[in-house]
Amino acid sequence: MERAVDFGHVLVVVDHRTGRVRCQVPGRSPAPVVAPAASWGSAEHPAGIERPREAWSLSAAAALVAVFAIKRAGSRATAMHRVTTAIRVATSTCRRPATPEQARSAVLAVRRGAWLSPGRTACLEESAAAVLLLAARRLSVTWCHGVAPDPVRLHAWVQTEDGGLVAEPESTRAYTPVLVIGDRSDH
Repeated sequence: MERAVDFGHVLVVVDHRTGRVRCQVPGRSPAPVVAPAASWGSAEHPAGIERPREAWSLSAAAALVAVFAIKRAGSRATAMHRVTTAIRVATSTCRRPATPEQARSAVLAVRRGAWLSPGRTACLEESAAAVLLLAARRLSVTWCHGVAPDPVRLHAWVQTEDGGLVAEPESTRAYTPVLVIGDRSDH
């Protein structure tokens, strides 16, 4: 399931089945340019550097463990596909939208729980775990995976039903969503 974003000076293609990113520069040979190592977080929210003060919960830790298990359950090449499938399934069970306060509490609880995590916990894992945590309470948010140019960087985050960013800096709006799961048109 490939999705592309054309920024004019570069076409970025993201394969959500494999997690692979390719770039095509206009005016160059048709062979895709190898994308630089993708950044999976933002410079303004450096995961793991600043310890969140909010309380964590056992359910937030369980949601993180679930995301880690989903990623490791099969081939590494299809981990991204398994995560997005889990997000789709989780959001399909939701009956009402999470309030901005509920969504923020979930994201911050997951970030706090990530401090106890022995594995990589960046925006992909955090946002997926927040979706799972809220879905366990049948509350929905919109999960977004986007790309920004110069340099090419990827980011995953959650939004409220009205498009409000959840515990993210306003600069997150510089990312063009490539895959959106859980919005009203997705159901």
